[in-house]
Amino acid sequence: MPENIHDYLAELEDIPGTRIYTTARARLGYHLNQFCMSLMKPANRKIWLSDQLGYIASWPMTDEQKTAVLARDYNELLKLGGNIYYLAKIFSTDGLSFVQAVSTMTGMSVDDYKAMMLAGGRSPEGQRSIKEGH
Repeated sequence: MPENIHDYLAELEDIPGTRIYTTARARLGYHLNQFCMSLMKPANRKIWLSDQLGYIASWPMTDEQKTAVLARDYNELLKLGGNIYYLAKIFSTDGLSFVQAVSTMTGMSVDDYKAMMLAGGRSPEGQRSIKEGH
């Protein structure tokens, strides 16, 4: 383990396909996650579903975050500080189950994703480091 906390946290960014929810990521995604939580209220969901551009404009998120929300790019939202449990408010509002939404993050069909998970999940074999390519 590295002696410096910053070096340790940097190593967490080297895990392919994984976003570790660090305090830095939490700070980055604060307003994004607050937006997501606003969708717990039926009145806010109604406004969101009828005028997404208008509703999202009132939130102090970055342009990148707003673009990713509108595109429902959950992988990008995780990178930009979204917490999957908060992001669930978006896909639930869209009428998607957790399995349906997460399958979009893998590039797999819902059926293929379910089959993979029922078979034990992703194999631990394969690329283990982004920078080392293995």
